[in-house]
Amino acid sequence: MTTTDFLTAWRAGNTQFTLQTSGSTGAPKPITLTRAQMEASARLTGQTFGLHPGDRALVCLNTSYIAGVMMLVRGEVLGLELTIVPPAGNPLVGFDPATTQFDFAAFVPLQLQTILADAGPDNVPVSLPLLNRMKAILIGGAATSAALENALQVIESPVYATYGMTETVSHIAIRRLNGPQKSDLFTVLPGVRVGTDERGCLHITAAATNHERIQTNDDVELIDTEDTVRFRLLGRADSIINTGGVKVQPEAVEAIIQQQLLQWHLAPRLFITGLPDERLGQRVVLFLENQPLATDEWIAIQTAVRDAVGPYAVPKAWFTVDRFSETATGKVDRKGTVITMVV
Repeated sequence: MTTTDFLTAWRAGNTQFTLQTSGSTGAPKPITLTRAQMEASARLTGQTFGLHPGDRALVCLNTSYIAGVMMLVRGEVLGLELTIVPPAGNPLVGFDPATTQFDFAAFVPLQLQTILADAGPDNVPVSLPLLNRMKAILIGGAATSAALENALQVIESPVYATYGMTETVSHIAIRRLNGPQKSDLFTVLPGVRVGTDERGCLHITAAATNHERIQTNDDVELIDTEDTVRFRLLGRADSIINTGGVKVQPEAVEAIIQQQLLQWHLAPRLFITGLPDERLGQRVVLFLENQPLATDEWIAIQTAVRDAVGPYAVPKAWFTVDRFSETATGKVDRKGTVITMVV
């Protein structure tokens, strides 16, 4: 469904809309959402970020998927003035940073990384004045790297990582990424109820889920206080590597490697996965996008992982790929990348 088709259907009063999941953790599948669910999600976003009628929002995500569609719905429900541009690496190109006013925008990590890398002669991001005038900036669709989180500290406006999915009708929790309120914990939004199953994986119930429980495969550490519910995202239960009988969470290893690379001013996309191994069952391996490693760098990475989480989590090999395979929404397709490399 195109942007025009969706807005036409919405303004005609349609009560159900069918969207595709992103396909980042499995085959894309159609999901039908009700108008009431989408309106509830939009109102929650408006309440969370103090959005009011007449505020200006930039829509620069693919509107065939939930993140982009919900920007359209927020415009309709909250009375926002929308500027809609095609998805691009740097969607702010063409806007005068000195005079353009956006109050709200959502990006995928690669977009914001590209925006911040576009610097002028003074080494300051060209679009920084535009970003600094926003009420809130959202980043979703994929995890933010250590390098990007460092780069975000130049932005004065609050920047948030979002947690959500098509089934929850966009975000149900947010994590501050910059400034003194920066945190490694996601804060659950008002009216959203969460808990964990026997695996420690998050489940979600909210008006945006039609008050039905959505069970995820996301392994979390839940921190429930008197007035606020927070959680630390540990990784996905279905991505755990069993190597020699020891379970390794790839996301924890990835964070260690990102920090090590950052010391050398390197910030490639990367991921950890398990490949079949006759002795171990699975061996831990590292995939890097367009980034070779010198022998001493590889040894330093292995040492950093061993010191932080133990010997079984240490990658046994690394591969560099010119460009990772991606899903339709720009997320890294780990399985596709591995197949391309190994086959």
